[in-house]
Formats: sequence, structure tokens, C-alpha cells
Amino acid sequence: MSTEPETTEDAEPGAPGAGAADGPQTADGTAPEGGDAGGDAGAEATEETEATAAEGAEAAAKLSEAAAELAAQRLERERIERRKAEKQGPVQAGTKLSGKAADLLAAVRAVESGEKPVARAFREPEPAPRGAAAEPVRRPQPILAPAGAPSAAAPEAVETVRAVLTEGGAPDALAPQVAAALGEGADYQLREDPWQLLRVPGVRPEQADQFARGLLGAECGPDDERRGRALTVWLLEQAAIAGHTALDASALAAALAQRSVPDPDAAVQSALAEGEALVFQDALDTPDTTAPVPEGDEEAEERPVRVLVGLERYALAEESLADGLARVVNSLPKEDATDWASAAASASGSTAELIRAVAGHGIVLHTGGEASRAEPAALVAAARALGLRAYAAAHTPDGRRRFAALLGTTENAGAARDTGDDLGRPEVTVAGLLSGTEGPGRDPEGAFALDLLVVLDAPQLDVETAAMLAESLPDGARLVLSGDPGVLWSAGPGRVFADLLAARVCPQVASRTPDPGPIGELVSGIGIGELNQVEAPGKEVVIVPVRDAGEAVHRTVQLVADSVPRAIGIPAEQTQVITPGHGGAAGTRALNTALKERLNPGPGRFGGFDPGDRIAYSPEPGRTVPGHVVKADADGLHLECAGAPVVVPKERVEQSVRHGWALTAHQAVGLRLPAAVVVLPGDAAQSLTRPWIYTAFGRAERHLSVVHGVDQALARAVAEVPQKPRTTRLPALLKAQVPVPAPAPAAS
Repeated sequence: MSTEPETTEDAEPGAPGAGAADGPQTADGTAPEGGDAGGDAGAEATEETEATAAEGAEAAAKLSEAAAELAAQRLERERIERRKAEKQGPVQAGTKLSGKAADLLAAVRAVESGEKPVARAFREPEPAPRGAAAEPVRRPQPILAPAGAPSAAAPEAVETVRAVLTEGGAPDALAPQVAAALGEGADYQLREDPWQLLRVPGVRPEQADQFARGLLGAECGPDDERRGRALTVWLLEQAAIAGHTALDASALAAALAQRSVPDPDAAVQSALAEGEALVFQDALDTPDTTAPVPEGDEEAEERPVRVLVGLERYALAEESLADGLARVVNSLPKEDATDWASAAASASGSTAELIRAVAGHGIVLHTGGEASRAEPAALVAAARALGLRAYAAAHTPDGRRRFAALLGTTENAGAARDTGDDLGRPEVTVAGLLSGTEGPGRDPEGAFALDLLVVLDAPQLDVETAAMLAESLPDGARLVLSGDPGVLWSAGPGRVFADLLAARVCPQVASRTPDPGPIGELVSGIGIGELNQVEAPGKEVVIVPVRDAGEAVHRTVQLVADSVPRAIGIPAEQTQVITPGHGGAAGTRALNTALKERLNPGPGRFGGFDPGDRIAYSPEPGRTVPGHVVKADADGLHLECAGAPVVVPKERVEQSVRHGWALTAHQAVGLRLPAAVVVLPGDAAQSLTRPWIYTAFGRAERHLSVVHGVDQALARAVAEVPQKPRTTRLPALLKAQVPVPAPAPAAS
């Protein structure tokens, strides 16, 4: 690894920046990606969610693919609700519980029966202190209606809401968003409960408090039951943005106390009574839980539990996912005429192990880096050669392209593609598969018409997407989740792949194919917590020390526009800049401004964009597609994304399109480009984590430049700062439904 800026012209050796950041915020007050905002994806997912939350409603009417995807999602949610309704009556469990757990169970059943929960359900004497879920730091942004909400409310409804907002001292410009978010009778809802303003994405508690004081006057107080209930729901929504599907009851109570709610337990109880939140009890694993329980020994049958509170949306998705995965495991036919043995015999190493595992199990987990993709490619090719309907779904068009290239060079790929023209191309995107615009389509029962589905980049699966995939698999189909466990988790709630790995309810095949070259060696070391010096004779890895953010921007532009093309031979359009956050003196905004000025100067006459600009288009929250601007006209901004034309209406450009020379690691997680320039400004030192660094460095195929201004924080993050935990229920749900399998056959 070169420690001098060998690929920069007129570069001066200098000491690395001191990384003197006062906290996890960047210079403009935003939380850098990967900061302490309640999970690795908290700050990034927060900003992406706010910036694109309104896209779905109006874009659905414009783009056929988005419309089809939304229709598929509605179908899947209806199926989820039907499956839940089929469960007859509450499960009579928990009769041996005592103390707070028993009280909480009684509270749940009281809510189900329509009664008021017992007051003691969330009270206990001097609870042990628990760490409260960190709240994402959110930059003030225009208030957007949630995805799927009506694009516009009736003018008369907007005017009545505007009058209420004006009376309470809130900006009347929020009226359209409030009317759309609250629906019919929005003005009445606000008068009855001013804290309903928190239902509008982007509104902060202090803003809602100020509005309530203006509307209620002396009647407004921090102990208002409506305030506590609204804050409970708001905190659960913020937790979902940070990646959690539920919160520990004590952590939620602590967060409410930080928001000056005098009786947090009563606030949670009120939210439960109104059906705005759900409470769960999940058994905890302890060393003696596997020991046999003597019959009739009531105390021995008691198990420690954790009490969680969550929103119904994610509770249904997580339970539906567990049900769907259990069905896939249990529906595998006992007798299978497919000649998997010959396919495994023709392969070797991890590929053969993967094929044998798939032959005997409904769900298989496959882990490995970029080079390991050859193994699921060989699996898909072999399955198609055996006459099976096998497909692989990537999360991005770039991932689909890379997998298609592997199929084109994998042995037997030609035979696989020739197994019936009706099978179509085996590589699809997850969004295209769910919407029906790519892949096999659905059978009369609404399930995918396939026998084997391989999901690539599985760590990017959020719980709702995973639930839709699992519910759509037909009985008897096989599912392979393949991905690198070291990369950042999904932008949406959940940690599906990590939860499945931790639950150990299905076979796991670890690839033994290492990523090649100096970059592969460097990234592999980061994955196990070691920042190694690697030999890079071809300047594959170059470190560029900088003293401050201004120098970081200057060096980055120099690398992309001049040094890398001249010294490495990779043009600027094949180089991706990656930085921790959007804000700050060296965030994506500042870097994109500087890179546009150098690479594609122009007045930005189309909402800040010019033809030829590189962009990052977000058709929905958490999903980013790179592309470039073609033109603009009365229809909107014309883009080309992954070779396909996209038209973004002009009123949606600001929310869904950013310049794309510089991205965050969460935006770039599904991409691989010939060169990457990773910018580490000093103000991001406290936000760095091992998964963020692993993900950012791993986006480079041939060349990696690191603009280094964080001094020892880089090595410290690699060694000491793992992925931040997320609270989920999936492992407990899976262990209750899926038996632990026998070990996978060893490789020959």
C-alpha cells in the first residue's frame, strides 16, 4: 500500500488530519453516515427516507414499473393479512409467567378484548438502567407525505387545515402535506390532538409542542396523554428509520423520559390501548434453556423473556417472514427426481458444497465476498441445465449486470440459457421480480413460477421486502440467500440475513474463494478487524493524506479528473467517490458541486442539473440507481439509468434526484466500479465503523484511493467499532417454527 499520493499531480506529503471532530455531526449539523444515530444506517436511512418519501404516490402514476411494484406490494400485504386472520384465537401461552411479563401479557389480552390494560403493566420498582435507543440526528427538510399517500388533498380540505395551522402558529405551507398525511377530517384531528402533526414525516417533537401550545394555550402541558401517545409512536417510527423493527420496553421508556414525558409507562400503555403499538414477549436464550424440564415443575418451565414494543406494520412483516420461511423449509418434497448428485459431482470446493446443501434443504445461506458470486452463478447454471426454473435476483441493475457476466463465463451457462426460451433470462432485480416486470411472473395462485431463487447481496434485504419474497415463493421451491455479511445492512428496518445467520435454522455454506489482488487482501483484512499494509506494485491502493476538508475536496477532484485517468487509465466516468455523509465541508453536496464544476460545468438550468450530469435517482426510499441526465422538457427531467430511460416529473426532481459523482456508502453498497475514491474528512472520524469502511473500500475493482484525514480513527474503527446492533424479533420467531437442521455435507 502506497502511503504517498503517487497518483496525484503536484501532491505534497503531509501529516494525516487530526480528525478533530466535536461529535458525530458533520459541519452542517447532519449525522454522517454510520454515526451513532441508532444503527449503522440510521442517519443515512433517515435522510434518504425524508428526501424520497413522497416519490411512490405520484411516480406510481408515471412509471409503469413502479406502478406494477406497488400493485405487487398491495397484493402481498393482503396475503399477509389473510394469513394472520387465519390464526384462530390468541395462543394461550405464558400461563407460567410471573411479575412484569405476566402483567404485560394481561395488558395485551385486555387490548385484544377491548378492555383498558391494567395500569401496572409497564411499572416496576426501580428498573435496571438500560441504554436508550439513540435517536437519529435529522436535518430540517421540506415536509413530505409518506410514500403511497394521496399525492394531493382536496383544495377545500387544504384550506381548512391551513386555517388550523395558522391559528397554532405553524407554517401554513405545511397544509398540503398535513392534509395528505392525516386524510379526511385532518383539521378536526389537529384540533382534537395537535400532536397528530407528528404523523407528518419530518416534523420534530419540539415543532409539534410549539404548535400545541399555540392551539391549546394554558391547557397544553408535557403530561398530556395525547402528547405521550404521539411521542411513543414517533419514537417507534424513528427506530424503524434507524433499522429496528421493535424497541425494548425499557429503552422506549427511557427515550420518552428524555423527551420530558413525566410518566413513560403510562404513555406506552396509552399507545397500546389505542392500538397504535403492539407489545411482544420473546424468550431469551440462556445456558439452561436446552436442559430438559421436569414435568409439572412450574418454576423450571419459566423462561426469561424480553418485552418489546413495535409498530404493527413491521410486526406483521416480521411474523409473515418467519411464517413464509418456515413454509419453504417444511414444503420441500421428500422425494426429488432432480439429479443433484451429478451436478455436485461435476463441481468442486464450495460450489459442490452449495449444490449439495440446496439439494437437501429448502433454504440455504451462502456467505462470501465479490469473487464468491461465481458459486451461486454455477448453481443457477447447473439447476437450469437440470431443467429447473432457476433465477437470481440482485438489488441493483449493476448487480444484475455483474451476475449476467458471470453466467456468460460459467461452465454450462450456455446450456442453462438454452433450456427453453420460455424461461427467459435468469438474472433479475428484486424490484423487477416483485413487480412482475422481470423474471418468470406468477402462477394462478400468485406465487412466483420458479423452482429455485437465489437472492444476491442478501444483507440489503429489509424485513418487508424479505416478507414479500418469502410469501411469493411456491411450495416446494428452494431459496438461497447469498451475500457478504461484512457489508452494511439494509436501509430499511430489519437485519434479515444477519438474523438468519444468527438463528442457525438452515445450512450455511461459507465460500472459500478469496477476492483477488491488493484490494481484495485489504478488504478481507478489514472484515476481520485488521487494517493491513498491502503491497500494491500497480498502484492498486493509494493513500492521500490531507489536513482539512478543503484539501480533501481539492485532492478528490484532482484524483477523479486527472490523476486516476492519467496514471491508472480509468476515466472519470468509471470512478466513484464515496464519503460518509451528505452534509459537511467534504460531504456529497460539497464534493458533487466541485466535481460538476470540473467535469461538467453548466448553469444547472434544469432544477440544478445539466445534460451529462451524473446522478443518483431514488425511485423509492432506500433504493438508489445511478445514471446521467439526458435532457429536460415539459414532461420533466429525462434520465438514463442502467440503460433504461426514466422521466422524473419536475415537481419530484428535488426529492428524488441528486448529483451522483459522490455517493455515501449506503447509496453505493450495490455498486462495483473500476475505481473508487473514498474520502474520510476529519469531521467524520467518530462516525466510522468497520462495516462502513469494509463497504466503501470494497466498491473498487481495480484501483482504490483513500483521501485520509482522520488520523488513527480509521484503524481504530476497523479494530473496535463493529456493526451497530438492531433490535429485531426474527431469530426468536424462527426458532419457534423451524427445526435446527443437520450439518451440511462436507465438501469433497
